Amino acid sequence: MIPNTNYGKLKDSYLFSEVARRVAEYSKAHPEKEIIKMGIGDVTLPLCTAVVEAMKKAAEDMGKAETFHGYGPEQGYDFLREKIKAYYAENNVELDLNEIFISDGAKSDLGNILDILGKDNTVLIPDPVYPVYVDTNVMDGRNIIYADANESNGFLPMPDEKVKADIIYICSPNNPTVDVYNIEQLKEWVDYATANNSLILFDSAYESFVADKSLPRSIFEVEGAKKCAIEFCSLSKTAGFTGTRCGYTVVSNELVYDGMKLNKLWLRRQTTKFNGVSYIVQKAAEAVFTPEGRKQIAENIMYYRENARIITNTLGEIGIQYYGGINSPYIWLKCPDDMDSWAFFDKLLTTAGVIGTPGAGFGKNGEKYFRLTAFSSKENTQKAMLKFKELFSAK
Repeated sequence: MIPNTNYGKLKDSYLFSEVARRVAEYSKAHPEKEIIKMGIGDVTLPLCTAVVEAMKKAAEDMGKAETFHGYGPEQGYDFLREKIKAYYAENNVELDLNEIFISDGAKSDLGNILDILGKDNTVLIPDPVYPVYVDTNVMDGRNIIYADANESNGFLPMPDEKVKADIIYICSPNNPTVDVYNIEQLKEWVDYATANNSLILFDSAYESFVADKSLPRSIFEVEGAKKCAIEFCSLSKTAGFTGTRCGYTVVSNELVYDGMKLNKLWLRRQTTKFNGVSYIVQKAAEAVFTPEGRKQIAENIMYYRENARIITNTLGEIGIQYYGGINSPYIWLKCPDDMDSWAFFDKLLTTAGVIGTPGAGFGKNGEKYFRLTAFSSKENTQKAMLKFKELFSAK
């Protein structure tokens, strides 16, 4: 037996596992110190009332013979897929029901989609980037090339005709660099993918935080995208499903490569290797798209936007350069005093008890940058920003 030797090419620890390890070690040595978590993008507000009530009702359904649900369809129940279809239609995106696949979150599908894509494909990934894009392709042994995202291009790299890639990862709003592609920019990527017979893997996990109505929430708002893109979305940040786990992936019927329809391949993969999302969770997810659910979730998103405003106002006051906080739940800042990002992480942890995420963990272009999240409580966000002022206002 020979193990998958590609795992030997990975870093010893996943970024957020390393963050957790350092925090655990510090907390063990200093149990009296308060720790404010603004690193991993976990939400703090509870599920909204409409979702909780739907989940309770679904749990009761499971306790009655006439409403009990056993094995469900691997691609998701129609009652939820119909709601998602209608949600896309609000932005003039028409989907067939069989193009929508319910999942346990975008992270899983972003990795699992590689099962239906050849290992000889060259993959283009922006840097800095969400580590899952890189690690899952390293695990499969694919050739990875990088598109530099930096201040000079607004952290939004554009196609380079000299570079040929078969698979292209795009995250918009971007994690970690917070910027959002406009329609014209996404059209350039769609045109590039069409011309090169490439496939775009579009991560729209943060689409609900796009406040600027002129910016697209889905790549399918771009003409031609259904022929060259797969879209992944999650309810984790939209509706606080980080502990409930539910998302969806859209695989168009128009995606045909080498005579093979990717929709059929993905359906075959899911029916073989995925058990589906539970009935209770899918009923909860259905409530996300009801008028009452959307109203309540919008209030939660405004709460996090207020946290982002508190962070950006503070950073502006003390002269720390930052990006984001408007169309994204993250703030991407330049480390003060030209510090390395892990050194800045340790300084914040040990002197202020505040946790963020070092930019270096997202790639070489993330060095000397740092990510903060707006998902903490308002009280803790205010406390953290007071500590920032104490540490950096004199500089």
